[in-house]
Amino acid sequence: MTTTETAVPEPSPEQAALFARVRRMMLIAGLTTVLAICAVLIAVGYRLFKSEGRAPEAVFDAIVALPKGAKIISSGVAGDRLVITIEIGGVTEIRTFNPQTLKPAGKLKFANEP
Repeated sequence: MTTTETAVPEPSPEQAALFARVRRMMLIAGLTTVLAICAVLIAVGYRLFKSEGRAPEAVFDAIVALPKGAKIISSGVAGDRLVITIEIGGVTEIRTFNPQTLKPAGKLKFANEP
């Protein structure tokens, strides 16, 4: 034996069993990781190829006439409706629209009691 070589003692049977167990656990963890990465890549590929034949979404140009003197206060989305809050001569009104067709879906007026 030369001075540059170090003596590595043989592992005891308990140590050898522990090393084998650790190797097996590392193999299981590695295979699980590879399986998860494959599942993600398959899901992404499926979504890409499935959306290829889909028709482009329709673009709407619509003009909604507001009453004279009306002022838009706010707009937003509630569930599957487009919600516009307007003020007409001191009266607050909420109008809802279907976002796919932009057709009116409802109207709610708020007025002060006399």
